Amino acid sequence: MRTPALVLLLAPSLLLGQALDRTQVPTLDKPPALKLPAIERASLPNGVTLQVVQQHELPLVQLTLVIAGGTKLDGNQPGLASFTTRMLTEGAGTRDANALQGELAFLGAQLFANAGTDAFTISLNVPKRTLGEALDLLGDVILRPTFRAADVRRQRDLRLASILQRRDNANVLASLAFNQLVFPIGHPYHRPSDGDSVTTAALDSTSVRRFYEQTFVPERARIVIVGDVTVPEVRALLARRFDGWTRGTAARTMAAVTAKPVSNTAIKIFLVDKPGAAQSVIYLGAPGAERLSPDYPALTVMNTILGGSFSSRLNANLRETKGYTYGISSRFAWAPLAGPFSISTSVRTGVTDSALVEIFREVKMIRDLAVDGTELERAKAYVALGVPQRFETNGQIAAQIVDLGMFSLPLTSLGDFISKVNQVTAADVQRVARQYLPAESATLVVVGDIAKIRTGIEALKLGAITVLDVQQVAR
Repeated sequence: MRTPALVLLLAPSLLLGQALDRTQVPTLDKPPALKLPAIERASLPNGVTLQVVQQHELPLVQLTLVIAGGTKLDGNQPGLASFTTRMLTEGAGTRDANALQGELAFLGAQLFANAGTDAFTISLNVPKRTLGEALDLLGDVILRPTFRAADVRRQRDLRLASILQRRDNANVLASLAFNQLVFPIGHPYHRPSDGDSVTTAALDSTSVRRFYEQTFVPERARIVIVGDVTVPEVRALLARRFDGWTRGTAARTMAAVTAKPVSNTAIKIFLVDKPGAAQSVIYLGAPGAERLSPDYPALTVMNTILGGSFSSRLNANLRETKGYTYGISSRFAWAPLAGPFSISTSVRTGVTDSALVEIFREVKMIRDLAVDGTELERAKAYVALGVPQRFETNGQIAAQIVDLGMFSLPLTSLGDFISKVNQVTAADVQRVARQYLPAESATLVVVGDIAKIRTGIEALKLGAITVLDVQQVAR
């Protein structure tokens, strides 16, 4: 009788007469040597920088155009940058949105446009054999978007409907309220990237085109190419499509950010009422750290232990032990402008107060007690082993080059990062936890049924409670 293949795969030790000891955590191998791809540099006649990584294993090409700016350029009209970027693929050259997507599908290509806080990115993933035709489409999207009035009105109405739907989404409400409270008016993170109902209603074809002309300029652009190409080849292909992209209207000014995040001197609690809600959404945090901080490796390890992995303390406690939630996580938002540190989860309404007790307990524990050696080594291995996984596909390689470029960091900085992670000590973890985790100065937002959760939260005596109006949060 043949042994089933599944048994051979899942239980080789049983076939060898060995018993499985499920009480022992499997040992982790040491991180493999990090092999970073070589980046070749060139430029187009108009000065746009090219960063090329040759990957000839598969006949695929990933191209990402990065233009510095992003939603920081919204000024007094939040949502303008993301809306303009959305409109790039709604019509370009002689094609409307349907024709554009149809041709991309025929070529086996995918094209996405996105507006981040600090940059616009337009990415193209395409088989090598149709690269030339796909670049024709990309050239139209970047250089010849139509911004037809009818298309702008249609997308504006869709966005207005989406903004109205925020009031029914507890997770969105919690995130919006948290950012409004931690980052004051004038800070790029204060209002959502898609704006609000007032600024969206004012969008028209003229304002969108003006913003496009002031921001999509070659002097702020670079192109990352990863795949089955050579530098001379891709340079010639791109020069042919983008030789007409020259400096036009005066570039929109990138104003310095002067508004500072709000640092509390005590825990402040904000409740948003969601009558009848079966769950409470919890958002807790404070201003975070800068990506270029020397504490970045220690913070990454510390957060992995606290809530940055599935086996983290928060998840093991509130999900596995208590059964309060399907999942809970903590994170630092890394960007050129320091983002927040936050802990977020959804819990059953009846255990909202109990969940808060456990969250604050875990935060205080990692601040007050040194982590043990085994937990520390597992977290460091988790972080270090995750770095090589960022280079498995063309898209991942391009994303790493784009991301590091935001901070003017070379690709080799990842090797330095791994080395520093391996040097993190228990004392380092405790030090950064005490410095950055808001045990006594948190901003706490809870979206849920106030009639059922307020009494329990008040009994915890964590801090003063303020009730926020849903319409004000989701305006």
